[in-house]
This record gives sequence, structure tokens and C-alpha cells, in this order.
Amino acid sequence: MSLALGVNIDHIATLRQARRAGFPDPLSYAFLALACGADYIVVHLRKDRRHIQEEDLARLCKKLRKHIHLECSYTPQMQEAVLKYKPYSVCIVPELPGEVTTTGGLKFTPAVQKRVGEMVEALHKKGILVSLFVSPEASDIRAAAKLGADIVELCTRDYSEAANKKQAQKLLQDLALSTLLAKELGLKVHAGHGLDYENVLAVADIGGMECMNIGFSIINRSLEVGFPSAVAEMKELM
Repeated sequence: MSLALGVNIDHIATLRQARRAGFPDPLSYAFLALACGADYIVVHLRKDRRHIQEEDLARLCKKLRKHIHLECSYTPQMQEAVLKYKPYSVCIVPELPGEVTTTGGLKFTPAVQKRVGEMVEALHKKGILVSLFVSPEASDIRAAAKLGADIVELCTRDYSEAANKKQAQKLLQDLALSTLLAKELGLKVHAGHGLDYENVLAVADIGGMECMNIGFSIINRSLEVGFPSAVAEMKELM
């Protein structure tokens, strides 16, 4: 059975925002990605609005709601935006000032657990599925289950940046064990961050893995072969 592919189109908006132009249009590329094999469209509405804007989210949810997977932080402001536009699913992620990209999974301090728990409950009341972006550690998987998440997205950053094959194999084992635990706790399992056309295969082979969320490497590949081919190639790998 092939895994689901979530194509992150943030960097389509990054290019647009570089010139504050009206193109390229994320909605057009969302339609194109789905036509070429993507199962979901992933967008991250950041506090600094560096790429995806609320107008983008509004248009995407209006036209393609059942395919929109939104990443956002757990602030009350982001919760308000989610409840306004109602994407199909939401992945709650940590967001640090000045970061280039997400640096790791949620840190489940008591304060974070309280806020995330409140947001999970609010989203569930509106029928929105909730994923938590977590490190592949047993304590974090258990925390996600306790908070009522439907899905955990395992952070593959460390795996994708492994210094050598031995380290990569150890980190891959951590991902596999975390997947097994998550499934035992009744959670669906996604993975993402730093995955590309070479390192994705081993993660895709983990039993119980259901969806891979990938963006930067697909956009990078599209500069060589075109966006439709880049999406289709990744889907075929999976």
C-alpha cells in the first residue's frame, strides 16, 4: 500500500513574497500537486507571515478544504485563524523567533501541555483533525496521546541530517519504535522535515507509517524537472 503524500507549498509563496507579486499563486500549485499525485496540501501559517498569508489559507480552504493540512503554532491567535478557515487537519508545531525552519518537536512543558490541550479540544469541537509535531521519543508520543491528538508527525530532522550511515540507522530505529508505540496508543503516524528523494525510502518502509509531508526537496527538484514531474517522482517513490 502506498503512503499518502502531503506536498508543502510554502516556498511557492516564498517566491511570490520575494517580489510582493501576485504570482506564483499557491492555489494554482495546490491544484497541480493534487493532479500529479499528492494526497494533501501542506501550508504553514507562520506568525511572521514570511510565505503563506491568511488570504492564501482562506482561498485554499474554500476550494480544497478536504485536502488542506495546516501547520501552525499553538498561540490563541493561530487558534482563532484555524477556527475561522477550518482546514481539514492541523499540525501544531513549535515556532521560535528567528528560526529559518522548524527546529524540532514540541517541548511538552506543563504550560505547553495546557495550551496545546485547550487548542486540541477547541479544534475537535469543529471537526478538525489534530496532529502534533513531535520528536521520536516515547515520552513525547505518550504526551501527544494524553492530549487527545489524532495524529503524531514524527520529526525526521535528525535522521535527515545524520553524519553517517551508522547514525542514520540508529535514528531510523528510533523512528520505527516511535511509530510502533504511536500505533499501540491509537494514533495515526506521519513523518516530515528534511526528507528528500534519497532518504525518504527508508522512512517510507517503516511499518505503520501513513503519510510523508515534504516540501523543500520537491520545490528544489522542480527547478530541474518541473513541478508536476517533481511531485509525481516523489509519489512514485512512496
